[in-house]
Amino acid sequence: MIATLPDILLADGAKQQIAADCQALVGQELSAKSGMSAAALKVAYKAVTAFAPGYYQSTVEDMVPDLLTQLQPFWADFHAAGGGGQFGDYLVGRGDEVSEAMLGVTDNLAKQSERPTIAKAYGAVRGGASKHIEAALPAVGALVEKHAG
Repeated sequence: MIATLPDILLADGAKQQIAADCQALVGQELSAKSGMSAAALKVAYKAVTAFAPGYYQSTVEDMVPDLLTQLQPFWADFHAAGGGGQFGDYLVGRGDEVSEAMLGVTDNLAKQSERPTIAKAYGAVRGGASKHIEAALPAVGALVEKHAG
Protein backbone atom coordinates (compact mmCIF):
# COMPACT_ATOMS: atom_id res chain seq x y z
CA MET A 1 0.00 0.00 0.00
CA ILE A 2 1.26 3.47 -0.90
CA ALA A 3 1.56 5.76 2.12
CA THR A 4 -0.10 9.14 2.04
CA LEU A 5 2.21 12.11 1.77
CA PRO A 6 1.31 13.45 5.23
CA ASP A 7 2.32 10.01 6.60
CA ILE A 8 5.94 10.68 5.69
CA LEU A 9 5.99 13.34 8.41
CA LEU A 10 5.74 10.57 11.00
CA ALA A 11 9.43 9.74 10.52
CA ASP A 12 11.82 11.44 12.92
CA GLY A 13 13.17 14.68 11.48
CA ALA A 14 11.22 14.32 8.23
CA LYS A 15 9.52 17.70 8.48
CA GLN A 16 12.81 19.52 8.99
CA GLN A 17 14.54 17.60 6.18
CA ILE A 18 11.68 18.24 3.75
CA ALA A 19 11.70 21.93 4.72
CA ALA A 20 15.46 22.12 4.13
CA ASP A 21 15.02 20.47 0.73
CA CYS A 22 12.21 22.92 -0.11
CA GLN A 23 14.42 25.86 0.81
CA ALA A 24 17.21 24.49 -1.39
CA LEU A 25 14.74 24.00 -4.25
CA VAL A 26 13.54 27.62 -3.94
CA GLY A 27 17.13 28.84 -3.94
CA GLN A 28 17.97 26.81 -7.04
CA GLU A 29 14.88 27.95 -8.88
CA LEU A 30 15.55 31.61 -8.05
CA SER A 31 19.18 31.46 -9.09
CA ALA A 32 18.16 30.00 -12.47
CA LYS A 33 15.71 32.85 -13.19
CA SER A 34 16.46 36.11 -14.96
CA GLY A 35 14.57 39.14 -16.21
CA MET A 36 12.15 41.60 -14.63
CA SER A 37 9.84 39.04 -13.02
CA ALA A 38 12.88 37.28 -11.56
CA ALA A 39 14.12 40.55 -10.11
CA ALA A 40 10.83 41.07 -8.29
CA LEU A 41 10.95 37.51 -6.96
CA LYS A 42 14.51 37.93 -5.78
CA VAL A 43 13.65 41.18 -3.97
CA ALA A 44 10.67 39.53 -2.28
CA TYR A 45 12.79 36.50 -1.34
CA LYS A 46 15.48 38.75 0.13
CA ALA A 47 12.86 40.66 2.11
CA VAL A 48 11.48 37.44 3.57
CA THR A 49 14.82 35.79 4.31
CA ALA A 50 16.41 38.95 5.74
CA PHE A 51 13.35 40.08 7.70
CA ALA A 52 14.04 38.14 10.87
CA PRO A 53 16.58 35.42 11.55
CA GLY A 54 14.91 32.02 11.37
CA TYR A 55 11.55 33.36 10.13
CA TYR A 56 11.84 31.88 6.63
CA GLN A 57 13.02 28.50 7.90
CA SER A 58 10.26 28.19 10.50
CA THR A 59 7.63 29.33 8.01
CA VAL A 60 8.69 26.73 5.47
CA GLU A 61 8.62 24.06 8.20
CA ASP A 62 5.12 25.18 9.15
CA MET A 63 4.00 24.98 5.51
CA VAL A 64 5.29 21.45 4.86
CA PRO A 65 2.26 19.57 6.30
CA ASP A 66 -0.19 21.76 4.37
CA LEU A 67 1.80 21.46 1.13
CA LEU A 68 1.89 17.67 1.47
CA THR A 69 -1.85 17.64 2.15
CA GLN A 70 -2.43 19.70 -1.02
CA LEU A 71 -0.22 17.37 -3.06
CA GLN A 72 -1.80 14.19 -1.65
CA PRO A 73 -4.69 13.96 -4.16
CA PHE A 74 -2.21 14.24 -7.04
CA TRP A 75 0.03 11.59 -5.44
CA ALA A 76 -2.96 9.26 -5.02
CA ASP A 77 -4.07 9.81 -8.63
CA PHE A 78 -0.53 9.24 -9.88
CA HIS A 79 -0.39 5.87 -8.12
CA ALA A 80 -3.96 4.94 -9.06
CA ALA A 81 -2.93 5.40 -12.70
CA GLY A 82 -0.07 2.95 -12.19
CA GLY A 83 2.63 5.31 -10.94
CA GLY A 84 4.59 4.98 -14.16
CA GLY A 85 7.21 7.57 -14.93
CA GLN A 86 8.17 10.46 -12.70
CA PHE A 87 5.79 12.16 -10.31
CA GLY A 88 7.15 15.53 -11.50
CA ASP A 89 6.07 14.75 -15.06
CA TYR A 90 2.61 13.88 -13.77
CA LEU A 91 2.47 17.20 -11.89
CA VAL A 92 3.50 19.10 -15.02
CA GLY A 93 0.54 17.57 -16.84
CA ARG A 94 -1.76 19.12 -14.25
CA GLY A 95 0.28 22.27 -13.77
CA ASP A 96 -2.50 24.85 -13.37
CA GLU A 97 -4.35 22.75 -10.84
CA VAL A 98 -1.23 21.81 -8.85
CA SER A 99 0.15 25.34 -8.71
CA GLU A 100 -3.16 26.75 -7.50
CA ALA A 101 -3.39 24.04 -4.82
CA MET A 102 0.10 24.90 -3.61
CA LEU A 103 -0.56 28.63 -3.76
CA GLY A 104 -3.59 28.09 -1.54
CA VAL A 105 -1.16 27.32 1.26
CA THR A 106 0.86 30.50 0.81
CA ASP A 107 -2.28 32.58 0.24
CA ASN A 108 -3.58 31.44 3.63
CA LEU A 109 -0.27 32.25 5.29
CA ALA A 110 -0.24 35.73 3.77
CA LYS A 111 -3.81 36.37 4.95
CA GLN A 112 -2.95 35.30 8.48
CA SER A 113 0.42 37.05 8.63
CA GLU A 114 0.89 39.66 11.30
CA ARG A 115 3.95 40.92 9.43
CA PRO A 116 2.91 43.57 6.88
CA THR A 117 6.33 43.54 5.20
CA ILE A 118 6.00 39.84 4.44
CA ALA A 119 2.40 40.15 3.23
CA LYS A 120 3.39 43.08 1.00
CA ALA A 121 6.33 41.19 -0.51
CA TYR A 122 4.08 38.19 -1.18
CA GLY A 123 1.39 40.39 -2.73
CA ALA A 124 3.97 41.90 -5.08
CA VAL A 125 4.81 38.51 -6.61
CA ARG A 126 1.57 36.56 -6.20
CA GLY A 127 0.21 37.43 -9.65
CA GLY A 128 3.00 35.64 -11.52
CA ALA A 129 3.68 32.95 -8.93
CA SER A 130 1.74 30.23 -10.71
CA LYS A 131 4.05 30.17 -13.73
CA HIS A 132 7.10 29.95 -11.47
CA ILE A 133 5.60 27.06 -9.53
CA GLU A 134 4.70 25.27 -12.75
CA ALA A 135 8.30 25.61 -13.91
CA ALA A 136 9.48 24.00 -10.67
CA LEU A 137 7.06 21.04 -10.72
CA PRO A 138 9.58 18.49 -12.02
CA ALA A 139 11.83 19.33 -9.06
CA VAL A 140 8.85 19.31 -6.67
CA GLY A 141 7.93 15.85 -7.90
CA ALA A 142 11.50 14.62 -7.41
CA LEU A 143 11.53 16.05 -3.88
CA VAL A 144 8.27 14.25 -3.05
CA GLU A 145 9.54 10.97 -4.49
CA LYS A 146 12.77 11.28 -2.53
CA HIS A 147 10.92 11.52 0.77
CA ALA A 148 7.97 9.26 0.01
CA GLY A 149 10.38 6.69 -1.44
